[in-house]
Amino acid sequence: MNLNDINLSQLQADPSETVAPIYSIGDLAQEFGVTTRTIRFYEDKGLLNPRRDGLKRIYDQRDRVRLRLVLRGKRLGFSLDEIAGIIDMYDTEPGELGQLEYMLRRLAEQRQTLLQQKQDLEQTLSELDQIEAQCLKQLASMDERKHQ
Repeated sequence: MNLNDINLSQLQADPSETVAPIYSIGDLAQEFGVTTRTIRFYEDKGLLNPRRDGLKRIYDQRDRVRLRLVLRGKRLGFSLDEIAGIIDMYDTEPGELGQLEYMLRRLAEQRQTLLQQKQDLEQTLSELDQIEAQCLKQLASMDERKHQ
């Protein structure tokens, strides 16, 4: 077979054959606004499992989704152990149903924690406002005496 015998349609990819996207550690770091050190830390904790090509890490779509879940879990206040447990439920018997039920329980608990923190902050801010008002009042009183 020589070059003239090749039909151009043979060079085109079969639409049924899709190539899964791959990502470098830098790609993921940039996309999610984290450092490469953070990604390596999550890898050390077993939350990500990239393939290796020599020293180069190759992340696939599964790693990308897992990183997104880790970062979302951290934002919601979950520990890395809790996040790992939630993510790993996909691979174990409870599956997605068990994961969703657990997630709903944890979300309710986290909501209560955050509402309590919000109430505490509002109370602290109110106390700060009262102290500030007292200080301003005393300062004005001192300023009046100074000008008499």
